[in-house]
Amino acid sequence: MNKKKIILVIATVVVAGALVWWFWGPTPQNKVTFESAKVTKGSISNSVTATGTVEPVVEVEVGTQVSGIINKIFVDYNSVVKKGQIIAELDKTVLLNTLASAKNNLASAKTEYEYQLKTFTRIKTLHQKTLVSDSDYDSALYNYEKAKSSYSVSKNDVAKAETNLGYATIYSPIDGIVLSRSVEEGQTVASSYSTPTLFIIAKDLTDMQVVANVDEADIGGITEGLRTTFTVDAYPNKTFEGKVTQVRLEATTTDNVVTYEVVVSAPNPDLDLKPGLTANITFYTLEKNNILVVPSKALRFTPDKALIGAKDKVIDCDSKEKIWTRTGYTFTAYPVKVGITNGIFTEIISGIAEGTSIVTDAVAGKIPGETTGQVSKSDSSEQKESSPFMPTRPGANKKK
Repeated sequence: MNKKKIILVIATVVVAGALVWWFWGPTPQNKVTFESAKVTKGSISNSVTATGTVEPVVEVEVGTQVSGIINKIFVDYNSVVKKGQIIAELDKTVLLNTLASAKNNLASAKTEYEYQLKTFTRIKTLHQKTLVSDSDYDSALYNYEKAKSSYSVSKNDVAKAETNLGYATIYSPIDGIVLSRSVEEGQTVASSYSTPTLFIIAKDLTDMQVVANVDEADIGGITEGLRTTFTVDAYPNKTFEGKVTQVRLEATTTDNVVTYEVVVSAPNPDLDLKPGLTANITFYTLEKNNILVVPSKALRFTPDKALIGAKDKVIDCDSKEKIWTRTGYTFTAYPVKVGITNGIFTEIISGIAEGTSIVTDAVAGKIPGETTGQVSKSDSSEQKESSPFMPTRPGANKKK
């Protein structure tokens, strides 16, 4: 019985001591851990996005300069054509009749011209011998000049009729592929006021371009030669590459939004890109490869005296831009020269070697019910806070 009582007393004392420590024991200190990274070689880029339309580099609308009925069509959609190949033909009946009439008029005008020429030559000789009056000479000259003019007009009419007859046969102006055919055999086309479009022919679908609409806020960073990438909905998992070939100065305003057209080359050896596809383009306005980079927050980090340990030593330097290393209990600052940045990474031009391990941030641990406060001057916005729904241990808020 005495042994049982002793064990019970000891157990009671142990439990009581544990409870006292639990409720009134000292609050553990927040543990500070330091994030690190290495100075490595990498790439930094900034980009601008826009949408555009895939188009052939050379696209020709083929029409007709004479009116008539389409007699024959020799090509269809997607037909491959060569320059000078006949692709359509108009009915030539009316044009042939016009040419024949013009030739008859020419023959009549030629006869009249030759007759008046002989008459004028004879009258001129007699006038020089004063055998005819000045009035007869003037009349002969007038008739000759009139016949000469009519003869010239008749020759032009024949040439015009022959040209129009030639227009009745429609040839391909370039090597390419037929994208569009707007007429059928038997259809009448009229060219009285404007040239009707019969076909649209693209020169080479292996060499395409994208015409993008870039917002006025982004156009300042777009220059010829910039590298671009783009995707199309038809191939969502494929990325195409190109370069800016032209920045057009004409502005377009739609719903008070000002945009500029930018032309991007789009090599298309596999013929995946088709005219009219919508492209989502990325312009790389700032790009450097194979340079030393560090996380940008490393340049904002400064050891916080309130959080570093008593054993820690800080060796600072007099520089606006600096990077810190930590060896054992010693923080050492290195003055560096920085280059471009995209906000996430920053180029290091000089001041620290590749492969060096640097401190990027300090993160303090927490206990339930407490917040860590400011960790470092670099990332105060990233400090961790406790959840208001976490239970609070009794005695955790007790002041020391």
